[in-house]
This record gives sequence, structure tokens and C-alpha cells, in this order.
Amino acid sequence: MQFQTPLLRGTLIQRYKRFLADVRLESGEVITATCPNTGSMMGLTTPGVPVWVSISDSPTRKYKHTWEMLEVNLGKGPSLVGINTNHPNALVSEAILGKRVASLKGYESLRREVKYGTNSRIDILLESPGKPPAYVEVKNVHMMREAGIAEFPDSVTARGLKHLLELSQMVREGHRAVMVFLIQRNDATRLTFARDIDPNYAGGLAEALEVGVEAIALKCALTPEGISVEKTVPIKV
Repeated sequence: MQFQTPLLRGTLIQRYKRFLADVRLESGEVITATCPNTGSMMGLTTPGVPVWVSISDSPTRKYKHTWEMLEVNLGKGPSLVGINTNHPNALVSEAILGKRVASLKGYESLRREVKYGTNSRIDILLESPGKPPAYVEVKNVHMMREAGIAEFPDSVTARGLKHLLELSQMVREGHRAVMVFLIQRNDATRLTFARDIDPNYAGGLAEALEVGVEAIALKCALTPEGISVEKTVPIKV
């Protein structure tokens, strides 16, 4: 996924009201950007961190800038972190269609946002004649408290637990169900789960895996020009 226009570099002043961030651009201009992330963004909102924002020419937008990524350093060099949670479904779809996710190859069609379960929509539905459909749920990951180890979730996620229960039901009905954790960080080497933040989700995932739900962690490569899925990394449940 390439950004349609070059990102603008700046410095974070503050994130507030969850969906807003004030940024001082390199030009000196102070702007308010939309923050497309509903999570806590633990460890990522320290004033003064370098950030990159995109700009939209839509006349209907109240804030024309969108916060896309930031730079962190956990002692092993600087790393970019993507915080825009609107990107993961498109990034995973792009990787599947490009045959860059080995365990999700071999399907003839890919559809997004398909209704299933109880008033839910599956992020990606993969289908081919003669084989069970694959229900693929995508979660964005950007938290890291120990160098190299990405963690999910960064806040309590009742919605995420609901998705695990619905994926488990798909397996019971004879379908394939896959949780894809998309890590928008250059510095991740593996993924684990934050039991101290949401023990119910961690426990629910373990139960889902026992039922037959699969889990894949995909690490992204990020630059100010674009983001793409780079490789699969190990998961420690």
C-alpha cells in the first residue's frame, strides 16, 4: 500500500479526545490531525515523538490531516510504527491476493466485510469450489513493551472476544477460521498476548485455538512512502 501523497513529518504535541492529535510540522505550522485509532496507544503518545501525517483534499473533512505513523526507539535503533487502524484489512487483502501469506493461498475469491455470525461482518472471506470457506478476522497490533515483542491487545476488547467466539462457531460448523494479527512495526520479531491488560481475551484466544481457530502474525515493513506485509513471525500464546 503506497500513500497517495507524500507524508508530512512533524512532532507530536498531544493526543486528546482519543481521535485528535496536535502536531507541529517541520514548517513550524501547528495542525490538528485525526487520530484513526480507538485503542489506548500505550507507549506511543509521548509528546515530542516524531510523527508523519497524510493530507486529504476532501472539502467535507473537518480536519484534513490524518496521523499515520510515528517513530520510537526501545534501545535497538529507531523504528516506525503505523497507528492507522483503517489500513490493516486492505494490507492483509493485498498480501493474500499477492500470494504472500503461505497458509492463505489457493482460494479463488476474496470478499471483504461479509455478514456472518450474530450481527457481525467478517473482515475477509476466502472461497473456492470444493473446499470450506475461510473466515479471516484481522486485528491491528502496535503495542510493544519489551524490545522485539509485539503485544495484543493494548486495552480491554470485548468486541475482540466476541469475534473469537464467532470464529469458533464457524469451525464447529465445518468452516475454516483464521485470526490474523497485523503488526504495524518495523521492530517486531514475535507476537504475544497482554494477559495483564485483558485476561479474558488471552483466555478466549487459547480456547479458540483448541477448537481449531488458526492464528497468524504478520509483520509489516513501513516507510513514509508506504506500508506492506513483510513476513510471518512466531506467536507465543
